[in-house]
Amino acid sequence: MNPPIRVNETPAPRALQVLRCMRLGLHLLWGAATIASVYPLASTSVRLQLKRRWSRQLLRMLGIRLDVCWNNAPAGSLVVANHVSWLDIYALNATHAMAFVAKADVRAWPLVGWLAARTDTVFLRRGLRADARDANARIAALLQAGQDVAVFPEGTTTDGSTLLDFHAALLQPAIATGRPIQPVAITYHDRHGRRSGAAAYAGDTSLRECLAAILACRSLVVRVRAAPPLPTQSGHRRVLALAARQAVAAHMALSPHPQPNPPHRMPAGEHPLQADVATT
Repeated sequence: MNPPIRVNETPAPRALQVLRCMRLGLHLLWGAATIASVYPLASTSVRLQLKRRWSRQLLRMLGIRLDVCWNNAPAGSLVVANHVSWLDIYALNATHAMAFVAKADVRAWPLVGWLAARTDTVFLRRGLRADARDANARIAALLQAGQDVAVFPEGTTTDGSTLLDFHAALLQPAIATGRPIQPVAITYHDRHGRRSGAAAYAGDTSLRECLAAILACRSLVVRVRAAPPLPTQSGHRRVLALAARQAVAAHMALSPHPQPNPPHRMPAGEHPLQADVATT
């Protein structure tokens, strides 16, 4: 039985919501200025430190507390996580800065595409095998260089009460390079510790509605739980995808079995980190 998804019933004062929104806008502008001026001159380690600090500050500005339990996985791991919200990216970066895989459409988005392209994002055009091979090669290069790369193998978002099948093809770069797979569960909770759907960017929820729900929370906790890393030597990607999914489901306190008809699937093409692949 999956735990119920709850949303904080008492909204934050309107003045606090406005203040959070203003601070978020200024923080995004500051991030763009930092990327334009500092990133070209900074080493990889400095860039990752800046990304982690910026993401932690963003969560604090939104009144979100980060609750982390992270294993000491080797550098250059492929992080596979469930996907609930655009906040997942910042929760992971605030925990342990990394590169991400995103659909190619994001590159053309105003400001967001520019920021993503300059922060080690790997873009993937869905349905194109040649593009998938190029993306896998870049992911493999990042892993071999000791940089963690995150993928959301469900291919879309849910409200956090269910977990979809994992696309096995996204695990291929880790298998090809012999790098470990790090399963990670992300869940959102209210101030009483109950599951919250306030951050969910799924179904028919628009980005504006999702942001408004987050701003209205008096407090929100994002829990990031890492399972033990999975070795990839001599492993088949479908077997590894199932093992990773079971590990994430266990840390989300969900059933380890796939849900055949997920109730909150985001329409295709709407989310920046939905990266469909040519084959599973």
